[in-house]
Amino acid sequence: MAYGAFGLVEVVGSANAIRVVDQMAKTSQVDYQTKHTRCGGHVTVFLSGDVSAVTAAVDSVRQSPPCEVIASAVISNPSEETVRIVSGF
Repeated sequence: MAYGAFGLVEVVGSANAIRVVDQMAKTSQVDYQTKHTRCGGHVTVFLSGDVSAVTAAVDSVRQSPPCEVIASAVISNPSEETVRIVSGF
């Protein structure tokens, strides 16, 4: 499956991860892919969609965060290896 872009946002706590996903899904047409939890309660959520939609969704969280955002990124035109990594979570 080809992806236009991946959006990643890291927060602390599962409840905050849900709030972030909700805000991004309401902002633009993106699809939730998966989440990854690390020690200390850090949760990274992964979304996909068109580059412009993912960028708008991640920017909405950067500009008006529903909680503390630890890190965020947009990966446009992800490589096959990146897709496999995200699919493995």
